Amino acid sequence: MSTTELTSQLSSYTGRLLRERFGKGPESIHASIGKQCIALHIRNFIGPVERFLLNKEEEQAFRYTRELLMKSLLPELSAYLKDMMAIEVGELFYDWGIHNASGMIVALIKQDGAEIDDYAGRDEVHAQINEVSRKVQKEPVYTDSWWLGPRTLIIKREGILIPLEKELIGLGYENTLKTTKRKMEKRYLEDTTTIAPMLGKELADIYVDWDFDKDTSVIAYTFL
Repeated sequence: MSTTELTSQLSSYTGRLLRERFGKGPESIHASIGKQCIALHIRNFIGPVERFLLNKEEEQAFRYTRELLMKSLLPELSAYLKDMMAIEVGELFYDWGIHNASGMIVALIKQDGAEIDDYAGRDEVHAQINEVSRKVQKEPVYTDSWWLGPRTLIIKREGILIPLEKELIGLGYENTLKTTKRKMEKRYLEDTTTIAPMLGKELADIYVDWDFDKDTSVIAYTFL
């Protein structure tokens, strides 16, 4: 099966899963399959109840509802990738762009050995990402990044949680911590970095998520 057929099949399956869980599917899903990860860019995805919550400025309730539904959806997506497409994934990350009802799911592919994408500007990208991490929590123990097509840059960080955050997670404040960190990191990434112009790109969106159990994080930059 060609890559085009695989991505089309994956987009259709994901759209069906989202409709089953949320009662409404997205306008479109663009799937990208690379050696390090799979990304699903979701556009115009919001239901009437969620829109009501956001109109009432209940962002935390919106994110909590989606968190619950996504936790039930992701294992099925992972199983589908393994059973139907012979792709075994490890961590899965997701984030939502509330301002434009968009979203991104990133599934890291299990593989032996790290493949380095030595693209132009890589060291500067890592330097700027590490600086933001230092300001918000601490510098990552490890940073990697790679292009997934010409419009999506994926950045992975490991070892960024500070003791206070670990304590909050242990006390059950995971959702509150994620919401707070997202707002802070996105603000710093948008206001204090020059990654898009440095790469000769125009920024479209930034998505950020964490796997607190494994102390890893993924940032996805999308460009116009």
